[in-house]
Amino acid sequence: MFIILAFIILFHFAGVILLFVSTIHNAWWVVSPPEREVIYADLWYSCNSTCYPIENSHTVEAAYLQVVQATMILSTILCCISFFTFILQLFRIKQGERFIFTAIIELLASLFVMIAASIYTAQNKSFHVTSLQQGSYGSSYILAWVSFPMTLFSGLMYLVLRKRK
Repeated sequence: MFIILAFIILFHFAGVILLFVSTIHNAWWVVSPPEREVIYADLWYSCNSTCYPIENSHTVEAAYLQVVQATMILSTILCCISFFTFILQLFRIKQGERFIFTAIIELLASLFVMIAASIYTAQNKSFHVTSLQQGSYGSSYILAWVSFPMTLFSGLMYLVLRKRK
């Protein structure tokens, strides 16, 4: 039982790390112009160029990007909360009960990651200025998509898991 518990905690912790890195790291969009330095455009750099000045902060383009930012932050927070909820439920629930509350929070985190990555996929050309549109997806974008099935599987695992001795 200890080995299964350690596997679950490590798997969840790996998902949290992937979410943190994909949200914070500067590589959602990569542009490599010929004979120039590689340009990395992340969620925060792009917002600085689309959300400034203040009069333009409520454009459709900025709204899409702000939804991606908000859902990635929310998914990271929910994944952390579900980890602490799991630890709390590990000591509080009775033997034989399921970790339903932890599973619901983790599945919501998975849903928000999917929403953020899907919106970024569909609207990525509208976020960037014309000079940055000829790029490709970066490592943070890929990590966001990798963290989606990890958090989904983790949430389903909590849904099935029962507390034992």
